[in-house]
Amino acid sequence: MAHGALHRLRQDLFVDAFAFRPMPPLEDAKVSRWVPFLPQRLRHWMRWLPHFAVGFFSMCVFLANLTSSSEPGSVHSVLVTGFSALVAAGPMLTLFRPVGAYWLSLSAFVVSAFVYAGFSSPFASLFGGAAFATHLAVMVLVVLRTRPRLAIEMWLVTFALSAVVTALVGKDTGDLPPVAIFCGVLLVSAAAIRAWREERRQVVENRTATAEERSRRTLLEERALIARELHDVVAHHMSVIAIQAEAAPYRVKDTPPELATSFATIRENAVAALAELRRILGVVRSADPDAFAESDPEAPQPTLGSLDALLASVRSAGLTVEAVTTGAPRPLPQGVELSAYRIVQEGLSNALRHSPGAEARVEVSYVLGGLGVRIVNGPPSRLAKPSPGAGHGVLGMRERVQMLGGEMTADRTEDGGFEVAAFIPVSHTAGETRAGGKA
Repeated sequence: MAHGALHRLRQDLFVDAFAFRPMPPLEDAKVSRWVPFLPQRLRHWMRWLPHFAVGFFSMCVFLANLTSSSEPGSVHSVLVTGFSALVAAGPMLTLFRPVGAYWLSLSAFVVSAFVYAGFSSPFASLFGGAAFATHLAVMVLVVLRTRPRLAIEMWLVTFALSAVVTALVGKDTGDLPPVAIFCGVLLVSAAAIRAWREERRQVVENRTATAEERSRRTLLEERALIARELHDVVAHHMSVIAIQAEAAPYRVKDTPPELATSFATIRENAVAALAELRRILGVVRSADPDAFAESDPEAPQPTLGSLDALLASVRSAGLTVEAVTTGAPRPLPQGVELSAYRIVQEGLSNALRHSPGAEARVEVSYVLGGLGVRIVNGPPSRLAKPSPGAGHGVLGMRERVQMLGGEMTADRTEDGGFEVAAFIPVSHTAGETRAGGKA
């Protein structure tokens, strides 16, 4: 244990003692939170407030040591000026080389002790000068800038050396224990503040990392869900292509061999694509084996035509919801209808979860060039239960809309409710072409 303690003491106070470790300015967010009323330019300079405070303290120490001596003489003035600069350099050096500042300040205190002992009463204390008060301030600044354990190490070195110096100059050691106790309490308090700040910083970092990881995991889960659903949509179309290609030669009398070969190739490629889709879907579903625990994995994906069943389900759960459809309903790509259905489903689920007792309204607008979906609910009539992972449903809805090249907004309303509005662009679809041709 003694060997380990000496090793740590050597690593902390002797190895690279004068290494360059500049103190960074305050963060902009912290300054804005403390003084939000200041202009932007002044807030920028407020980031350097700790540096200005330490510099002002060093200047005060320098001037105080200059004015403490009234003896005339050019040589004496030069010595006093040099000693004052040595004492004042300690606090300033903590901004750049904290451990080196400790040794410089300790050296100034030792020099001051020997000089003070030669020109003062035998009963005068070595700790009454400005050099020791400045050294104590330097130790506090070093602890606040480095690590808490330096408080004990610097305290031991300082007062061990103080005991030696007191014995050498023949001064009374009666005031050494109370001064040591006072400095120990002060340094331990500074170490506690430093440890609390470090712990708080780690907590903030862990929370930030946890939130980012949760958001990333939710995004990946939502993308996997979209991939599974789009597989069913694409698989349907590929199945139709394979069936049509297989049946086409039988619908044409005296089919040319070249045309039959082309249809066979189309069918083979469609079947191969279906096999690849099933293989990819197996990989995606293997990471979440319970994704379809409550539904038939072979069931068709829902569309806007299934909204009535969804509304009946949420009404049975206690949500009063009104549905309004504007424009002329028309066939849309299955991916668009599936995403619109999921957006409505998630919006109503959020209303049930976060706004109990509120009324909701669902608007589906068939407009030129796309589909508009709006889900709005009023303020809750009672307190909602805590729900972990809040906001991830909005993230999934936004991911679906961005995948289809649309736009979405989600924000609170003026009356305390919540509104989700999305627009999904739709090009001229095959369904519209067929409808137009029949008309």
